[in-house]
This record gives sequence, C-alpha cells and structure tokens, in this order.
Amino acid sequence: PDGIGGAMNASQTNFKSCCGKVICHGCMYAMEEEKKKGGEKCSCSKDGCKNFCPFCRVHMARSYEEDIDRIEKLMERDNAEAFATLGGLYAQGSHGLRQNSARANELLLKAGELGCGTAYSSLANAYHSGRGVEVDNEKAKYYFELAAVKGNANARYNLGAVECKAGNHDRGMKHFIIAARAGNEYALETVKDGYMDGLVTKDEYACVLREYQMRQDEVKSDQRDKAAAARAEGRWVP
Repeated sequence: PDGIGGAMNASQTNFKSCCGKVICHGCMYAMEEEKKKGGEKCSCSKDGCKNFCPFCRVHMARSYEEDIDRIEKLMERDNAEAFATLGGLYAQGSHGLRQNSARANELLLKAGELGCGTAYSSLANAYHSGRGVEVDNEKAKYYFELAAVKGNANARYNLGAVECKAGNHDRGMKHFIIAARAGNEYALETVKDGYMDGLVTKDEYACVLREYQMRQDEVKSDQRDKAAAARAEGRWVP
C-alpha cells in the first residue's frame, strides 16, 4: 500500500528545486524562524525580502513554471530527487502539468537508477495498482526489492505483505522485522501480531521493540515537533 512511512517519511520533508536538497520540516521551520529575526538576506538583493530558501538563500520560485524549470535543470545534473519530484508532479497532475502516469513512471525509474529508493517504491506501487502500466505483481515485487535494498522501509514492509500473501509467512515476517527496526510503525504492529501468533519469539520481539524505539529517538527533535504543531494549527506551510 502507498503512504506507509517509517520513522520520518516524505510528508515530513520538502524538496527544494533551488538547491536540490531534501530538507526535513524541523530544520526548515527552525531556519525560517531565524530568518524572521532578520540578519539573513535573499540572493535577489531586494531590501527586506524574506521569500528565500532557508538553506541556500536563493529566492523561492515565483511560479510553477519557474519551479519546474529549476527541477529540469537539476535533472540535467542527474539529481535523483529532481527526477522523483517531477515524476510525482506528473502522477498527481499538479503544478499545471497534465496527469500522465506513464511519464511519471519513466521519471521514477530514472530516479531509482540514480539511487532514489523512494522512487523505486513508488514505481512498484504503480505496477501493483496498474497506474500507467499493466498490473504486474512480479515487477512490483522486483522494484520493492530494489527499494528495500536502498533502505526504504515502506518497500520492505510491502515485501513482507507480498510474501505473506504468497503463503511464505516466515519470509514475510523477516521483512516486517527489518522494516520495524528501521522505524516503520505498521511493521512493528505486524511483528507484534506475529509474536502473539507464535511466529516471532519473545526475545525477537523485545529486540525489535528496542531498535524501533532507538530509531524513533534518533529522528525525534523539538524543532520537528514545533513544525508539526505550527502546520496543524495553520501557522506555517512548508
């Protein structure tokens, strides 16, 4: 399934077409709060301008067209996240682009080849559901595997689901355990169910639970919590 995240997923980060960086919301929020205090200047040199990327200080894109133009320039430098981002825009039909699932899949494939595990995971989901391609569960599994190798916890969780559906419960549970250790909360719940059903030992479950919590602690920050609160209250838009 789409949208199953690990300790920190795509909904907690933003891709910046100006510098080609993926920045977590906590860092963005903290830098923008500092920006409000003054002292930092936008690269456009306009007096008092505060509409700039807190990471590279380049003025934010003034239109969808400018944003896409920046993304395409990053693609010329083989920026994997740029390919994945434009693929996402085509998949959604946003930023003034006509929805084109086939084009989205082409871009996701290139992003994956350049090292983006999330892109491979999205491509696997496309084959699983038939978005822009014929449904092909073997290809879906193949791209989930490539994404999992690159550390994508979503793909690892989905591999577990694929194996369990095929009746390979032991193999599926191994995937769930790896995904849970990487911080995937849904995988942790599945491992818990496996423990209750006798598929996972008490020691295995205790170890997974500890590693899951360690992963959560690694990515936890006051800045990210403040960003999430501000976003929920409508005080801040990443």
